[in-house]
Amino acid sequence: MATPLLFRGLPLLRLRLRLHQHHRFAAGTLTRRPWCAAAESSWPEEEASCTAEERTASLSIKDPPKYARWDDPDFRKWKDKEAEILRDIEPITLLIKDILHSSRYMDGARLTGEDERAVVENLLAYHPHSEDKIGCGIHSIIVDRHPQFRCSRCLFVVRTDGVWIDFSYQKCLRAYIRHKYPPHAERFIKEHFKRGSG
Repeated sequence: MATPLLFRGLPLLRLRLRLHQHHRFAAGTLTRRPWCAAAESSWPEEEASCTAEERTASLSIKDPPKYARWDDPDFRKWKDKEAEILRDIEPITLLIKDILHSSRYMDGARLTGEDERAVVENLLAYHPHSEDKIGCGIHSIIVDRHPQFRCSRCLFVVRTDGVWIDFSYQKCLRAYIRHKYPPHAERFIKEHFKRGSG
């Protein structure tokens, strides 16, 4: 019973010996020891078959990975700003998702006065083409199915001339972030929005 366990442990033992030999070789203290001569006997042939890049890679395995770290001041500043932007847009984002995805509003329903005011002030005002969307004036904001993508619900401006025109709340949010947080906007948009353009 112990023999199969011993054989399963041999590859790990060989790996440990090989790593130990690489470290001693790198330090210039490679010496032969009689008790491990059998394990070391095949090492020079294997080492000769390795490329210089593989030897360098194996010797520099302890180099730390190049990841952004919390102790990096630039990374920390970015994470703080990212959290600030998320806190800023969270209330309107939650409201819009509730309007679009809950049963509070049926298709074709007009938003309540409070919700309409929040959408106009916090979103529509920042839309890149808000003047075209508003046109001659806003009669109301409604929720309905998108004309091309019937599975998606979206917001519509109902203008005083009776024309309905849809608008993307994500375009509004992106424009708001670009307006309020210009140095960090593009990185935030790239990391947090499905489509970074527009």
